[in-house]
Amino acid sequence: MANQIRLTKWLAASLLAVFVLGLLGCDSRPRERIVSFDGLTMGTSFSVKWVAEDDTRVASIRAKAGALLAEVNRQMSTYIDDSELSKLNSVELGYAQTIPAELMFVLQESQRISEWTDGAFDVTVGPLVNLWGFGPDGRIIHAPTDEQIEHLRERIGYRFVELIPATRQVRRLGEQYIDLSAIAKGYGVDALANLLEQEGVDRYLVEIGGELRAEGLKPDGSAWKLAIEAPVAGVERVAQTIISLESDAVATSGDYRNYFEEDGVRYSHTIDPRTARPITHRLASVTVIRPTCAEADALATALMVMGEEQGYNFAIEHNVKAFFISKGAEGFITRATPDFEAYLN
Repeated sequence: MANQIRLTKWLAASLLAVFVLGLLGCDSRPRERIVSFDGLTMGTSFSVKWVAEDDTRVASIRAKAGALLAEVNRQMSTYIDDSELSKLNSVELGYAQTIPAELMFVLQESQRISEWTDGAFDVTVGPLVNLWGFGPDGRIIHAPTDEQIEHLRERIGYRFVELIPATRQVRRLGEQYIDLSAIAKGYGVDALANLLEQEGVDRYLVEIGGELRAEGLKPDGSAWKLAIEAPVAGVERVAQTIISLESDAVATSGDYRNYFEEDGVRYSHTIDPRTARPITHRLASVTVIRPTCAEADALATALMVMGEEQGYNFAIEHNVKAFFISKGAEGFITRATPDFEAYLN
């Protein structure tokens, strides 16, 4: 496959679409080094790395990070029956449910991006995700019928979720089911980054399930190097291209790992809220760089839904740094917005 770089080392704990390169090296400042810890959260892996003179604070920060991520899960998971989000999804229609400030923030961000992308991103798409076999209800053997799809379309629509920020209340105006899986990991990355900054750390790289945020330089004065994975299903990671990151967040959305096939038809896990069906275009993955990982996470999903042409045009019009990998007749076709090209190595 042309212009691809085979890697011998990668972050192997999760299905990463973007992974970290070159964490080790010859430090120009001998006293500084990269300290780190990792673990599991949100059904995937996470890692936290920062520049320090020693590892004396690793245990303390690890404990705080674990508590923080547990709280994010407690609020935003649809897999936890008594999470704040599960409670919101189960209250009677029209009832104004009070929610924590963090959950309100994520819902506000979600609605902002839904409006911005004209519904390509929609956190109420959950029932369709479940119907197509990619949600908590588990896999399906056969694709749903047109009747099943049309029945659930009535429950889709971010505009039917009313947010009342002044009192931190949410009211579902219809039978909407809110699923934050396309933004919660990004929010978790931002929360970890904020924790490090509160601890006085200003040079770090944090990651949850392939969504990352970097700040500052490594001990040798170089930027953090990340590989954008080629959208090839398989065990071995193959890098499509390399980017350098100093003070940004990056997220990737792709359809090449989570799908099912029936009668020769491939059904992607990426559901277009506007059609209620899996995407069918040639876009295989899209990587987005933004100041926050929550926004990068949601926008990557939205651009993936839009497809290669509409997504690229949206990114150009709205100054979104994005890198698109599409399926071609003889391999992959890559396309970067001009602002993204500055990050390429």
